Amino acid sequence: MILLNLLVSQNVISELEARAIEEEMKSSSSPLDEILSEHNVPEAAVLTARNAIYGIPVYDGNRELADQDLYTIFDKDKAERYLAVPLALRTIDEGTDKKVLERFEEAKQEKDFIKHKTIEDEVLIGVVDPERKNVLDALQFILTSAGVAYRIYLISLGEFKRRFVGYSPDGQDIVPQYARKRGDTSDLREDIIDITDEDDTLLESLVDSIPMVKMVNIILKNSIMSLASDIHIENVGDKVRVRTRVDGVLSTKFNIPISRHSAMAARVKILCGIKLDEKRKPQDGRFSVRYDGHKIDFRVSTFPSYYGEKVVLRILDSYRGVKKIEDIGFSKEHLAQIRRALAKPYGIVLISGPTGSGKTTTLYSMLNEVDREKRNVVSLEDPIEYNIPSMSQSQIFPEIGYTFANGLRSVLRQDPDVIMVGEIRDAETAQLAIQAALTGHLVFSTIHTNNAIGVITRLLDMGIDPYLIAPTLNLAIAQRLVRKIDKDAGEEITDPGVKALIENKFKDLPEEFKKKLPLDGNPYNAVPTSTNPSGLKGRAPAFEMLEVDHEIENLILAKKPEDDIWVAARKKGMIDMKEDAIIKSLQGLVPFTEVESL
Repeated sequence: MILLNLLVSQNVISELEARAIEEEMKSSSSPLDEILSEHNVPEAAVLTARNAIYGIPVYDGNRELADQDLYTIFDKDKAERYLAVPLALRTIDEGTDKKVLERFEEAKQEKDFIKHKTIEDEVLIGVVDPERKNVLDALQFILTSAGVAYRIYLISLGEFKRRFVGYSPDGQDIVPQYARKRGDTSDLREDIIDITDEDDTLLESLVDSIPMVKMVNIILKNSIMSLASDIHIENVGDKVRVRTRVDGVLSTKFNIPISRHSAMAARVKILCGIKLDEKRKPQDGRFSVRYDGHKIDFRVSTFPSYYGEKVVLRILDSYRGVKKIEDIGFSKEHLAQIRRALAKPYGIVLISGPTGSGKTTTLYSMLNEVDREKRNVVSLEDPIEYNIPSMSQSQIFPEIGYTFANGLRSVLRQDPDVIMVGEIRDAETAQLAIQAALTGHLVFSTIHTNNAIGVITRLLDMGIDPYLIAPTLNLAIAQRLVRKIDKDAGEEITDPGVKALIENKFKDLPEEFKKKLPLDGNPYNAVPTSTNPSGLKGRAPAFEMLEVDHEIENLILAKKPEDDIWVAARKKGMIDMKEDAIIKSLQGLVPFTEVESL
């Protein structure tokens, strides 16, 4: 490390001490300056060394705390994260960037604390470690977006702690989170941005001038209000396109000038705490906002593309709550199959489907049926989307080695009765889940396949032996989401060709099961209404389920192909997803046009 090497060359520390400090940095979450202080390295020597390395001047100005107004330019959370703090306000000299001055003049009306300031004022910012969490890039974005002219100075950790007191409303000492001693139970409440009072939509006339913080907040609020599941921010060459996915369909909500793309991506990165200067490879992150009195989580993915980074945000609104199993959209026959699987003392239930097909919602509804008072229910999730009372939910973190497989090993030592594994992604997790089901646990998980019977093939491809799959797999479910007909927007289809198509689809279903279905009626399509041009609103799941009995077990043990298993299951009344969607169309819930999308 350059700083340590320079301190060694200046005889401030020995090579042995430098190696000890480096080793401690690898195992400690404390900032470097805290570790240097514990090794009795003088703060003055550290400041001198950093001045030589970065060329940033050491602050030697006014020792008084900054005006309280200046503490509003960035919040306490950012000060702790970046070890940065406002120092003072002074007249701008000729060295200040003219573009910053122009942005400052344009944005004077946006921030209360600078309304009475003049163009000759700039804020002095003290930074402890210029290499910490991309602090210089972060400050550049935060301050220039708000139109604040500024200048960076180096300060010691001790000076930072002294000035950090300014964030306390009553002037009492505030100790940053990193400095709290073990065993201290002080409130570590997370500061979350509240976007409730932001504008509902982004005016086209403001996209060139509105501060980026406000612009992103408006986009987040608008997406939440429209019940979107995802937000896509993408530079397409001549503009930045902001699209939202509502009811499974992407549509453009805003068009932003290209000049604002980098700042928009940087703002989202700052919210996530991911690297601002890493634009060559994908990154993942998370953040939360508060809207209308409740917390909403966002899962973020950045992706390098030809015109610049694409940013996709998945909206996870736990406020919508866990649905009752009766409200998911199961038929009576499917609901009976699920309840039989839930009543078994052990085994595994697997749900398949693509990303965004509602698998997690179905899983949660099943777990909500389990007696969580008399049984120990534990889950491993990525991320935790809804909180279920009386259930131990654990968030995995692959970046630190806490994977589904490692977590499952630990869960098995927690005396569980019911285990939920968010997703079976690899052979190791599949093997552990099957073993858990085989040793007396009821296991729920998801897996990626095209249909319910494909779950068996997928497990075989992962190297799971047939003699382990057959006795443990209770139920395989496949599902997709299709759009629903809005209230009073349904219209019957009387075309004889459509009727013949439906009859042909169900012709091999045994009569004893066929007579229970509403096949005599007509399917429906959606038509425009005065309040809904598309006639569609919301989504419903289409299911297919394979319940494993003795006959299916024998076919699995014999490694029979999927077609043979389908024939056996069909004789017992199994219907596929397309047929389930047809039945929902005959009931007036789903437009017949959606059937072809399955």
